[in-house]
Amino acid sequence: MRYTILGPTQALRDDGDPVALAGGRLRALLTALALRPGRVVGADALIDEVWDGEPPAGAVGALQALVGRLRRVLGHEAVASVGGGYRLQAARDDVDLYRFERLAEEGARALADGDPVKAAGLLGDALALWRGPALADLPDRGTAAVRSEALRLDTRRQRLTAELALGRAGQVLPELAELAAAHPLDEPLRALHIRALRAAGRTAEALTAYEAVRRDLADRLGADPGDELRRLHAELLRPAQPAPSASPPASGTSSAAAPSGAGPAPVPEAAAVRGPAGPYPDRTAEVPQGWTYDRTRAGAAPAADPQHAAAGAGGLPPKAGLGNARARLTSFVGRERDLAAVRQDLAQGRLVTITGPGGTGKTRLSQEAGDLVSGRWADGVWYAELAPVSDPRTLPEAVISSLGLRETLLHHGSAAGAALAAEAGPRDAARQLIDYCTGRELLIVLDNCEHVVDAAATLAESLLASCPRLSVLATSREPLGVPGELVRPLDPLPDPTALRLLADRGAAARPGFSVEDDPVACAELCRRLDGLPLAIELAAARLRSLSPRQLADRLDDRFRLLTGGSRTLLPRQQTLRAVVDWSWDLLDPAERVLLRRLAVFRGGWTLDAVEAVCADPDPATSAAAGPAHPVTAHAGPAPSVTAHAAPAHPGPADREAAAAPDDRIAPPDAAALLASLVDKSLVLADQGDDGTRYRMLETISEYAGERLDASGERARIERHHVVYFREYVRAADPKLRERGQLVWFDRLEREHDNLRAALRRAVDGGDEQEALLLVIGCAWFWEVRNYVSERTHWPAAVAALGPDPFTEPPALVPVERGTLDDPPPLEGERLIEARRQVHVIEMSARDDEHDWWSDERTVRVGLALIDTYPPHLPQSARQPGIARAFGAFFSGDFDRVHELLDETVACCRRFGRTWELAYVLQLRAKVNNDISERLDASLADIGESRRLFEQIGDEWGTAETLSGEAEAAGNMGDWHRAVLCCREGIALARKVGAHQHVPVLAVRLGEALTSTGDPVEGERVMREGITDAERFGSASYGAAFYGRVQLAGLLSRTGRLPEALELIERTVEESKEHDSPVPGFVSGMLGGMKGYLLGRSGDPAGGLTRLAEGVGEMNGHPLARVIAPRVAIVMAPGVAELLVLLAEAEPGVKPERLERAAVLLSAHDRLRPVAVPPLEARDIERTRDRLRALLGEDGYAAAYAGGDGLGVGETVALMRDVD
Repeated sequence: MRYTILGPTQALRDDGDPVALAGGRLRALLTALALRPGRVVGADALIDEVWDGEPPAGAVGALQALVGRLRRVLGHEAVASVGGGYRLQAARDDVDLYRFERLAEEGARALADGDPVKAAGLLGDALALWRGPALADLPDRGTAAVRSEALRLDTRRQRLTAELALGRAGQVLPELAELAAAHPLDEPLRALHIRALRAAGRTAEALTAYEAVRRDLADRLGADPGDELRRLHAELLRPAQPAPSASPPASGTSSAAAPSGAGPAPVPEAAAVRGPAGPYPDRTAEVPQGWTYDRTRAGAAPAADPQHAAAGAGGLPPKAGLGNARARLTSFVGRERDLAAVRQDLAQGRLVTITGPGGTGKTRLSQEAGDLVSGRWADGVWYAELAPVSDPRTLPEAVISSLGLRETLLHHGSAAGAALAAEAGPRDAARQLIDYCTGRELLIVLDNCEHVVDAAATLAESLLASCPRLSVLATSREPLGVPGELVRPLDPLPDPTALRLLADRGAAARPGFSVEDDPVACAELCRRLDGLPLAIELAAARLRSLSPRQLADRLDDRFRLLTGGSRTLLPRQQTLRAVVDWSWDLLDPAERVLLRRLAVFRGGWTLDAVEAVCADPDPATSAAAGPAHPVTAHAGPAPSVTAHAAPAHPGPADREAAAAPDDRIAPPDAAALLASLVDKSLVLADQGDDGTRYRMLETISEYAGERLDASGERARIERHHVVYFREYVRAADPKLRERGQLVWFDRLEREHDNLRAALRRAVDGGDEQEALLLVIGCAWFWEVRNYVSERTHWPAAVAALGPDPFTEPPALVPVERGTLDDPPPLEGERLIEARRQVHVIEMSARDDEHDWWSDERTVRVGLALIDTYPPHLPQSARQPGIARAFGAFFSGDFDRVHELLDETVACCRRFGRTWELAYVLQLRAKVNNDISERLDASLADIGESRRLFEQIGDEWGTAETLSGEAEAAGNMGDWHRAVLCCREGIALARKVGAHQHVPVLAVRLGEALTSTGDPVEGERVMREGITDAERFGSASYGAAFYGRVQLAGLLSRTGRLPEALELIERTVEESKEHDSPVPGFVSGMLGGMKGYLLGRSGDPAGGLTRLAEGVGEMNGHPLARVIAPRVAIVMAPGVAELLVLLAEAEPGVKPERLERAAVLLSAHDRLRPVAVPPLEARDIERTRDRLRALLGEDGYAAAYAGGDGLGVGETVALMRDVD
């Protein structure tokens, strides 16, 4: 959990979603606690701050109630009660105020160390945390808010200083002017504003600004400007000095004097002379023969003011006066790390290429990088915009023009001159460009190379080889492929930076716009637009007429929506479609075919998948292959799957025509085509431990999908996709239950979006057999990795595609092969069995699993399941046959559970299926764990099951056996063994990703640790388990309730009755509000615990009534007959204790009640199915001692003897009879 108090107070979950905080008092309380994270805040201080000095009557109680509300929202463990106060369980960095202070301090340090790039990034990140006034929800914001606001202003000042040091005077001036107006007496801020005006070449305005601050200081304070402002004023008044002129060369031959036909002569160094517009360097003498210098295109800047040229705007070297950079019209948001990386690349190599998809901001980054490093190149940084170049042969001329030079072949009216003009061409232009650059220290930026990439590569290589002092920075959607090239891929903006860009551009498009008005919609916009700066800017322009939510809801039609960019942009950058069209048009036909087919994938893909889904096999080979779908589950990165053999069974897409001859992709060509799309930034390649994985940005994928629709081949390619992933899960399923399973779980995790897409296509297309196998192949993965919605939704959707397989009598014939052992077609009994398996998966995943027997269809299916899979058939030793015992749960025939489990174990032994035998053994052990007479048999089953799971390498299974062993050991009183088993089981469950199995293990570990004498650690672990259970939702809600009952017992036995009662009351209320009805077994346990705690808290009569009701509800539930028939006996000492408390409170109480208490203790001691934990045993002995004192030794002994012959039913009846 993270907390934000720089603006409206929020509590944010790990995924960034805010927690609902209803009411100003609740937000005020959280603000007051978050202001001191990890520290105890006294109750008096909280009352004063939350109620602003006007506390209500009963303020302590009101505060306690408010804290209770906050705990219900944040989780009970989020706020601790400590010594008369409360503590928010959070680190300083969990609160945005302290994260802001840390980032601001780091940024200030970076600025002091001379690293303005790092400083600007850190300080920008710090300021981005602010969403409004600090501590806005505290009634009296006080000095803490004043201090924070002052630090915010100082941080803004430092960030602006860093931006100014990076040469961004024009960008920061609007913000500086606003700040200067808001803080007219802040001399450092006013000085910074004046420096920015000077750096932007607006000296007259800088002088006016100085006069304004001088007047403000005099009028308001009667003071003169300080030393810094006075020094700055003196610098402004000094006249600019011309740059020192270079002496003319003592010797040398000018190009005009070169012998005819000798080519361009050596170029002398520049001589700076003052022209009519100021001190411009005179390049006339440097131009090769046949060229003129064009000042209007060069855009040279005046020489820097010598008084501040040495230091620049912020301690950096001054910007070079040479180059053709243009002032930016918008701010540069984010990219600090990318900017620093390009700067470092340019220091290490002479050719750096920024690559990335269209619209990622490559051009802007190259401009900012060029400005940043311009001081390194004495002859300037020159930008060559190549987008308008339509003929690659004219590329050298385009670069020549960007340098401010024009070719003017000197005819002199001679025939020789005319011939020279006729023969002049691109090679001559390239040669003369090289001659011009030789000896000069230049950085040439070749922007937008992708459509002339070969020519750009040739020119760059020639320039670099011939001009040792020249460097090239290129932008392109693919690398140039020149030796020595450093490629800098540019990723889309991360979410926080994308939001900053949307905020900046949105405010420019619609004054008053703020992303905080609808942060969810704004975040969705940035995410679905892939963090592409151009797309975000186009979306921001639409904010003039649409709200963020309206925009986000219409992004499925993004290419029609995002139009109307700046009229001054290139046409290909004015709409989102034009950006992608530009890339599409640069592809060759085969690349276009592959790109559009890639649109069928979701969440990425592998090369194997591309070759199987997108390539076209040789027709003759395909026909010869027949209907087979071979799968080789080798040790390589993925199963080898053929997805385009002849259809294995009739399907909706079977009559799709093959690819047209011009659209065919041969399988051997797919890898090269995919690599080419990666090079062209249309496909992204991510390296991982399991090989390379590829993906497309959502925008590119949607565009490719439109092209796939237009091609008419979508149905055929989607069919390939379904078949490939059906074969993928067939190959993966057995691997999930053996050594190396983690690799396969992770592979299915990576392919989960593709699996969902394949299922959706199969279901929507009515392809039952493909859908059946996909669900069966995914079911175990969903179970272990806790995909609750998939485990409930997809089986139900697929079951609806075919008839109910449990309506007809079973054939009762042997079926040797399982449903996933072969590809389709499934026929006869195997098809029916696949349908049964999906129906059982659907039923077992239902939320109302504890009341299965209340549904007529479920009862019918449960009985049919028992009859369909008798133990003499081989299919009874695999799924769904091994679920036969669940038929008893489905139908409510609980008396047969043990019998059916025994038969299934014998069946698995007979037919030799190791995993299934191990699974059923551990299941039988867990059912037997709460039956004292069966504990030894349970441990034997657990031991055998564990050996089998370890033999085949299934770590999930081993974790389950450890859970069962821990439970059995605890029930037998072997707490140290239980601790070891729990710890090992937790480690294995986490390793395999079965995180929803961890909470119950953690609760058991907490119990065992407490019983070994470490209640502090036991409580900590128990609380962690409860928190995890709450986080995993419905999959672990039983563990959450069980954990709270155990924790409440621990709290009550360690002197914290109020906290224990509050915990149980909250749990009872939540159980009523749960999405699915809480089974009576659990609600009875909760109600009984609440009654016990009420009785111990001073209401023994009321507590007895509630406890008796809970016992009745719990013991009367059908599950009690099989899961824990004697579990109600555990509550007998509680009833006895409350009877004693009632007798002590009412001296005239009937002695029969005390005798009944002794009888209950006697029955408990004999019938309790599990060992008594030490803390509970201590309380039982206290009750026993008090009974002896009240009844006398003889009276107690006589009454105790009365419980010798009682059974479970009679004891429960006594517990319920409290009158």
